[in-house]
Amino acid sequence: MPNDSSERRRRVTAQRTGPLLMEGPVEVTLDDGTVVSSDRFCVALCTCRRSRTYPWCDTSHRKSAGPSQTVTPGPEATSELNP
Repeated sequence: MPNDSSERRRRVTAQRTGPLLMEGPVEVTLDDGTVVSSDRFCVALCTCRRSRTYPWCDTSHRKSAGPSQTVTPGPEATSELNP
């Protein structure tokens, strides 16, 4: 398949703390041999294996974000809270 010119290249975007974003449509073969597919223009493939809809990401990785992944509000948000 790497040299098959009839197939166009697919773009995959890797995120540090999230899913793999892949241009679709896609067909995914799971480790048990099951094949699942999506016709969407972009799919999020789960990398943490916490998803209830595996192999598709359902953002379960966000629920277990550690302290280093916590977003701190900027000064503009703080000033709105403390007039």
